[in-house]
Amino acid sequence: MDTDLTFSSRRSPVVCLHGCVASSQSLASNIGLDTLKRGGNAADAAVAIAAALAVTEPCSTGPGGDAFCLFYNGNTGEIKGINGSGRLPRAQTLDFLEGRGYSAEAPPSPSDALNVTVPGAPACWCDTVELFGSHKLSLQEVLSGAVELAEVGFPVAEVTAHHWAHWVEVLRDAGKQLGRDLLIDGHAPKRGQVFRNPALARTLKELGEHGKPAFYQGRVAQAVVDVINQHGGVMTLDDLSGHNSEVVTPLSTEYKGVCLWEPPPNSQGLAALLLLNILENFPLKDALRYLGDPDHVTIPLQTLLDKSYSHQRAQHISMDRTMEGVEPGLMTGSDTVYFCVIDSQGNACSFVNSTYMGFGSGLVPKDCGFSLQNRGASFSLHRNHVNCVAGGKRPYHTIIPALLTDSDSKSQKPQLLAALGVMGAFMQPQGHIQVLLNMLEFGMNPQQALDAPRVFVQYDHKADEWLVNLEEGIDQEVAEALRRRGHKVDWPVTGHKRSRFGRGQIITVGDWWNPSVNQADRPARVLWAGSDPRADGCAQGY
Repeated sequence: MDTDLTFSSRRSPVVCLHGCVASSQSLASNIGLDTLKRGGNAADAAVAIAAALAVTEPCSTGPGGDAFCLFYNGNTGEIKGINGSGRLPRAQTLDFLEGRGYSAEAPPSPSDALNVTVPGAPACWCDTVELFGSHKLSLQEVLSGAVELAEVGFPVAEVTAHHWAHWVEVLRDAGKQLGRDLLIDGHAPKRGQVFRNPALARTLKELGEHGKPAFYQGRVAQAVVDVINQHGGVMTLDDLSGHNSEVVTPLSTEYKGVCLWEPPPNSQGLAALLLLNILENFPLKDALRYLGDPDHVTIPLQTLLDKSYSHQRAQHISMDRTMEGVEPGLMTGSDTVYFCVIDSQGNACSFVNSTYMGFGSGLVPKDCGFSLQNRGASFSLHRNHVNCVAGGKRPYHTIIPALLTDSDSKSQKPQLLAALGVMGAFMQPQGHIQVLLNMLEFGMNPQQALDAPRVFVQYDHKADEWLVNLEEGIDQEVAEALRRRGHKVDWPVTGHKRSRFGRGQIITVGDWWNPSVNQADRPARVLWAGSDPRADGCAQGY
């Protein structure tokens, strides 16, 4: 049945010697692996996968969204990142929104054109290839697999078909007739149905031939501005042409001999590091208080990542009763793709791409083949809030890729241990820590770490209380014990509702997670990989 999503089989981790990819769509994984075999490196393959996922999973990702990238240089051990998030139109100030009658209590609807921020993904793709790529393949060659996939067509995968149908109404809203470009005869494609997207093929082909100007100037830029303005938005061509990615230095923290690396604000990578520091399902109060666009707010990163701060926070956690007075934040969309690549030179690319809530705004620029994100819906309209709306400002961002290195060599050349990530709004930092601890503390291989049932703590706005979601597979006695301690528990979460627990990918260098293997006996370089059973994808290697 379409409503079922059962986990009735097992999957071994992929093991290989040279290069490995893992994504939520098998066709995209294949394109990434082919890119490696044609001489590309991890960065090239990651961008090839990003574009392929834009074709095969448009209800989660695409060039109308944002992206973040972390890259480990196998030669130097240097870790750099790219913040590929876009900004609000410069004219879209709080005064402007209040003048239109909006307020903190009555903001624009999530799919409103006013929630479209400048798409940052295309620039991030171009910059990833330019800054971190092998330069053996042109951008046109990197995107060629996705172009062919969009032109020829592909059969829609099962989980994707479910989410495509779930979000289809935003494409069919009154006045959004251009959404038909992502439908078949006005309907979401069914699983196994072949879908073609010649408009997206043209957009990707132009991006490959002409780079960033093909998206941020000219035909595509004009189509983006037109569809936004037709529906009440205020984005201009200058907002698009003025966009640039930002090269960033990732944040990190150490835990039992490893070092976890996450992107800095405006992403919520800080939350994952705080979670790891106190080893608890940390409520995101601190992250929501401090995370915003660093160009608009001073963030005390050194203080927050100091171990004494986490020790202080841990004192507030009781193992026998719930915490009181924990302030909630906005709980919003979770449709994103995460994927990772490690190549034969030891480079790694950890990448995440998202249109935010499904198809985002549901606005599809004419003849472009993609929808525009609604990331602006995560802004606050409270005037003194750190994430308050402002013209030209980047919003608080949920999407985060991660890397793991050996902390013993942090001061010299960090040794790569893994590329990993779990998509899914505020589940992401919780998911990062759960799959990491599955390996570190419980000796699970990457596939087992992703297969294991998860916990997701979220705020229920209607009930004005925190909710602990427990996935099917967690014992009933765990749910009952939490309820006795005062928690509201949703158990068991089954079927397609499992999507709230995110979808992850992991590639490790060696089996450092295996406690039964002596370090001295471990092969020099074997790659192990897992792909989340909650998605349609797979890991592939050679």
